[in-house]
Amino acid sequence: MKTIARDAHVHEDGQDPDADFKPLTAEEAQRLRERKPLISPWRVIAIQVAAGLLVAMAAWGLSGRQNLGWSAGYGALAVVIPSAVFARGLTGRFSSLNAGTAVLGFFLWEMVKLVLSVAMLLAAPRLITELSWPAMLVGLVVTMKAAWVAVMLAPKRPKI
Repeated sequence: MKTIARDAHVHEDGQDPDADFKPLTAEEAQRLRERKPLISPWRVIAIQVAAGLLVAMAAWGLSGRQNLGWSAGYGALAVVIPSAVFARGLTGRFSSLNAGTAVLGFFLWEMVKLVLSVAMLLAAPRLITELSWPAMLVGLVVTMKAAWVAVMLAPKRPKI
């Protein structure tokens, strides 16, 4: 069996990918920022809270059963609380020191978010009387998908 060692920095066509790389000028970077504004994580969380409240009220109002509203609301909380902890961790001073700490902070806070979400779901049967798993999962999914609504509703900068 014949193995061929490849240089990690060379395409299959033999060209160096870094040869075509051109860094942005300050003006180009500014124009890019103006065309593609950042979405605040707190805005996303606010939209998730609104979606969670709506789904909980709908579950309670349409069924007439209080436990379905609480179950759907708890499913929403299992998304919103970990997301808020994640956002707070990422916007902290430590995570913005340099690129290395930013990457480390992202993975650390993502792990915290995951563990907190799983812990909240495991605690649900003890915290919610007559828990409805389907209603809780609907609240969870609707609240997670509300993040896309935040992206679609992101303010657009007018073209100059």
